[in-house]
Amino acid sequence: MTEPLRIANCSGFYGDRLAAAREMVEDGPIDVLTGDWLAELTMLILFKDRLKNPDGGYAKTFVRQMEQVMGTCIERGIKVVANAGGLNPQGCARAVETVAAGLGLSPRIAYVTGDDVLPRLADVGDLTNLDTGEPLGDRTVLTANAYLGGWGIVDALGRGADIVITGRTTDAAIVMAPAAHHHGWSHDNWDALAGALVAGHVIECGTQATGGNYSFFTEVPNLVHPGFPIAEIAADGSSVITKHDAHAGQVSVGTVTAQLLYEIGSPRYLNPDVTARFDSIALGQDGRDRVRISGVRGEAPPVTSKVCLNLAGATKATYTFLLVGLDIEQKADLLVDGLFAALPGGRGYFDSVEVDLVRSDQDDPQRNETAVAQLRVSLKDDNADKFGRPLTGAITELALASYPGFFGGPSSSQAYGVYWPALMPSELLTHEVTVGDEVVRVAPTLAKPTTAVVADVPRAAVPSGPTRRVPLGLVAGARSGDKGGNANLGVWVRTDEQYAWLEQLLTVDRLKELLPEAGRVERFELPNLRSLNFVLHGLLGEGVASSTRLDPQAKSLGEYLRAKHVDVPEVFL
Repeated sequence: MTEPLRIANCSGFYGDRLAAAREMVEDGPIDVLTGDWLAELTMLILFKDRLKNPDGGYAKTFVRQMEQVMGTCIERGIKVVANAGGLNPQGCARAVETVAAGLGLSPRIAYVTGDDVLPRLADVGDLTNLDTGEPLGDRTVLTANAYLGGWGIVDALGRGADIVITGRTTDAAIVMAPAAHHHGWSHDNWDALAGALVAGHVIECGTQATGGNYSFFTEVPNLVHPGFPIAEIAADGSSVITKHDAHAGQVSVGTVTAQLLYEIGSPRYLNPDVTARFDSIALGQDGRDRVRISGVRGEAPPVTSKVCLNLAGATKATYTFLLVGLDIEQKADLLVDGLFAALPGGRGYFDSVEVDLVRSDQDDPQRNETAVAQLRVSLKDDNADKFGRPLTGAITELALASYPGFFGGPSSSQAYGVYWPALMPSELLTHEVTVGDEVVRVAPTLAKPTTAVVADVPRAAVPSGPTRRVPLGLVAGARSGDKGGNANLGVWVRTDEQYAWLEQLLTVDRLKELLPEAGRVERFELPNLRSLNFVLHGLLGEGVASSTRLDPQAKSLGEYLRAKHVDVPEVFL
């Protein structure tokens, strides 16, 4: 039986800590260095980059990191697998080759393509919006990339690649593939693949697994500079999540649970290579900064693959007006009435108008700043010219002619793209693996559906006795984020008794009472993780780039919920 493979992460997003690759390579033993650079929004950013430079469209920070660690990786036999290729994996590979030549190195570099379906959109189906059911129609598509799995990466590693660069693979594929190659898994070893998928999901977002963005962050030692995570993946797909001993932060059942709940939907976590049953995951503390993941059951992958499209949007602008002191609502009404009275057609001048009064002001304020409320006026229109005059003129002319204490806050204006998730038949996708002058086509996994047997988790009794009205976050942790136009909100507790109470308390109706902006909500139970996961449909509109919310990626949604007061059994306090 092969030894566990130590796979490290060094990036959770494009722009993450530049020094992380060097820290992971130099501060302890690893076998594989991975990193995730791509999000739905990143593809739009890379599209704009490629408009400026046709040779761009990839994560340039990855190339800089390779310059720092490539020599050491080759010397120690550390493989590198990254999705930093973005919209241009070939260009990224060439940039890394140039760096290698400058260092006097000759690594074997592979790149994987096949995810870009923009040139053949007409052949991949109707591309109905996965969230809204709308047909794509004649909308202008800027990018269209399918989420590939990991078997193209496995092929590249099998042909001796030292560095493998991909485009839009799934976030976990860059972890699953090295494990599958190392352990020699077959395409239908569902449980092992699912276990590696879960490990990949935990470490893909970097330091979120080691204490970053953690609800109980005050329990994490030295969170100023936490280390990045490592997954030790065994031959059966079980794993241990850990970090280098010298690095700060913490790996606990809590930090791993939080990351497991990040940006998920139902307990069936779909991937092009396997479906992982998140309701089968078992977690256990396996020593200091070591969490064992076991028991993961897998099923065959779906017959369709997800496609991320970015569409040409319009122009959006948000203007913030600061209201101070008394009569806040009347001041807001006066400002809005005056602004739209000065525009041709009033509110109808723009395609979309949203007005949001944020009451951050305090009664009997002790400082000028604590008397301030924010009035946010968000506008959208296909005609960018409308965001010049007469709009700016109307705002300027209100300065001495509206509410007392008038002054403006931060404002922004930009063109935006629309995120459009869709599905296409997996059989239409092929991984194209280039190593040197050789190009190999690797077919995706196509299999008959299977169903894993997952044992029921016994429920504890809900404790009786007195309760106290306190913030939910005194007992529960939360993690939230964006999935296109939807938001996901995972909530977890630490004991079986607390979960029995949480499951009873936090129904869909109760969540909507606590979060009035929630809209349509789905709830999924994960008693094995003592967790509930909620999907808030449409909360982010047409995706992060187009959202006018103060927090367009819903990163703070969980902490907002934790601040809400509920009746908590005193035994938990």
